Amino acid sequence: MSAQSDEETPHVEGTVTRSTGSWYEVQVGDRVIPSRVRGKFRLTRQDVTNPVAVGDRVTLRINDEDETGFITDIHARTNKLSRRAAGHRPGEEHVMVANVDRVWIMQSVKRPRFNPAFIDRLLVAAAVNDLPAGLIINKMDLMGPGEQPGVMDLHLRYDDLGYPVLPTSAAGGAGLERVREALTNQTSVITGPSGTGKSSLLNAIEPGLDVETGEVSDSTRKGTHTTTHAELHALSFGGYVVDTPGIREFGLRDVHPKDLAHFFPDLAPYVNACKFPDCTHDHEPGCAIKDAVDRGHVHPARYESYLHILQSLQNAEERRRPE
Repeated sequence: MSAQSDEETPHVEGTVTRSTGSWYEVQVGDRVIPSRVRGKFRLTRQDVTNPVAVGDRVTLRINDEDETGFITDIHARTNKLSRRAAGHRPGEEHVMVANVDRVWIMQSVKRPRFNPAFIDRLLVAAAVNDLPAGLIINKMDLMGPGEQPGVMDLHLRYDDLGYPVLPTSAAGGAGLERVREALTNQTSVITGPSGTGKSSLLNAIEPGLDVETGEVSDSTRKGTHTTTHAELHALSFGGYVVDTPGIREFGLRDVHPKDLAHFFPDLAPYVNACKFPDCTHDHEPGCAIKDAVDRGHVHPARYESYLHILQSLQNAEERRRPE
């Protein structure tokens, strides 16, 4: 008996729920089908580490012999969250997740301590892709008198900019109901450094997920990478959430240095008021953004983040220029 042709083999549509590099788990109705990707996608997109990402809608050709799938088509994405791939060719893209409603940036009061510069990089990446974003501050049970001023400043800084901020304690149970409400009937991604408690929070709001958790190193004060691949989880109260591997650094892509200030909602209103139309808001006289910082209208830490990101983007531009 001859093998079935590609046209005769049944095709179905589904959503990628897990990616391990060479294999993908695709949810089709109530079935999860282990699948591989057609080689042409890797050949045509050599500027990305992963042609298929968690959250992608795909078409599969089913192999009836072993009940695996072969991804023949990747549907158009409504959005994506991606970063510059670490350890790969300069500028190569790593797509973390596709087709989500909101990005939640996870930070912790300590062990590890929150990192505003990291938050700002992720907020810019979300803005570039028209993705709403918010902040979860976990481990509030560890907040003592020494941490309180910094945590309150962080909370107010982003709340004033219109980003929802959710203080939580996965260990103590505080704030979990607000997180459930925020995730209900949404497809959300929770991302941040290792050790902030992403997996613990998911286990707390959705008992039964049994997402693996890890400890924070006493020597480095950084978390261990317990989540090694992004994974989409269904929530019993409605919606889906993507748990991502911990990120130590977040390299931005698709942002030109001259456009960066437009992705800072607190800087954008001043861009057109500068003396020079090509102002970088770094060293030029007559800069409306620097004046806004001096007058207390822009938080100094946000401006410092802008300058650091600007420098990294300018350095990347220099590396890309031909000798």
